[in-house]
Amino acid sequence: MKPIVPKDQQSVPNVLIVDDTPANLKLLAEMLKRSGYKARPVPSGKLAIQAVQNERPDLILLDINMPEMNGYEVCAQLKADAASKDIPIIFISALDETTDKTRAFAAGGVDYVTKPFQFEEVESRVQTHLKLRRLQAELETQNLLLQERYDQLKQLDELQDNLTHMVVHDMRSPLMGIMGNLELLDMNSDKKLNHKELAPLKNARSAALVLAGMVTSLLDISRMEQGQMPLDMTTTDLDVLIQSAFNSLGCLTKKVKLIHQKRSLPVTINCDANLIARVIANLVGNAVKFTPEGGNVTVFAQRNEAEAKLSVADTGSGIPRKFHQRIFEKFGQVEARQQREVHSSGLGLTFCKLAAEAHGGRVGVESTVGEGSVFWFTLPMRYP
Repeated sequence: MKPIVPKDQQSVPNVLIVDDTPANLKLLAEMLKRSGYKARPVPSGKLAIQAVQNERPDLILLDINMPEMNGYEVCAQLKADAASKDIPIIFISALDETTDKTRAFAAGGVDYVTKPFQFEEVESRVQTHLKLRRLQAELETQNLLLQERYDQLKQLDELQDNLTHMVVHDMRSPLMGIMGNLELLDMNSDKKLNHKELAPLKNARSAALVLAGMVTSLLDISRMEQGQMPLDMTTTDLDVLIQSAFNSLGCLTKKVKLIHQKRSLPVTINCDANLIARVIANLVGNAVKFTPEGGNVTVFAQRNEAEAKLSVADTGSGIPRKFHQRIFEKFGQVEARQQREVHSSGLGLTFCKLAAEAHGGRVGVESTVGEGSVFWFTLPMRYP
């Protein structure tokens, strides 16, 4: 339902006056008209309800002691109706006990004026509450517009995600064909091409492998975001997965020293071994990418009764604290790393985050500029 919006500042405010004493009705109506308001006097509660239904006022001045239907009952009935619940109601009554005022506010009144009243006071209260209601209505309208825009952006975002998923999914088959043909060429090229001629072919294969990894990650991210990624849970030694990740990176790690710190006892965990091996490979590959040549990348696992934790520490340039959350967002990038002209799709860390969370774990980073970074993720000892 759209919010009740009172008349704008250029229109004449409509004030309904409800009082069973004719002299009070006449006095208030004449004074309000002289002050530029449209005054509508009615002598009873029942007529007040009917008047509101016929034409909704901007504000109501309401007496309490009236026959058949008193002011409390009128107020309660109006507040129970969605069409009139936002109309400000000011009680004007000869009752001046605290309990009377408390009951009036409990019924939904916004203010209380005691008889005999000074018109200047009544006019001031009327002006104040009309202004408050106008500002409230403007805020409600702005909130509605913001919600509509948010819903539109959300729909566009979902449409973009669906379109991206379709395009990437359709890319996969021709990409696999390219990789297969490049592999065949590479297998039969040793006797036909020299070392210099082989280099572009090997570079093409490496680029195709990277692209295939990006496609796989994007598709998996989409599935995990939608909760459609099945997990193949097995009992696995994390040290074995670390070594598997090292092997998968191959020559990409040659420029740095990889250190695998093993515990005396194995760290076994119930997880999807293939998925977690890819998480480790992503974190190690990320660390290698941002570690200067000759630096160290150290990987180690530890555990307690509740969870296992795997950490990847590098001796790179570090990440400013303000980017620690952003780097795990899809397509999130860090300016400090962009300055080193290292380009990234921003998918790897998002994949790591979603994969850890799919297992009921967490992911994070501890880093100080100039002192390197430690990326880590946890997995619960018992899968939920």
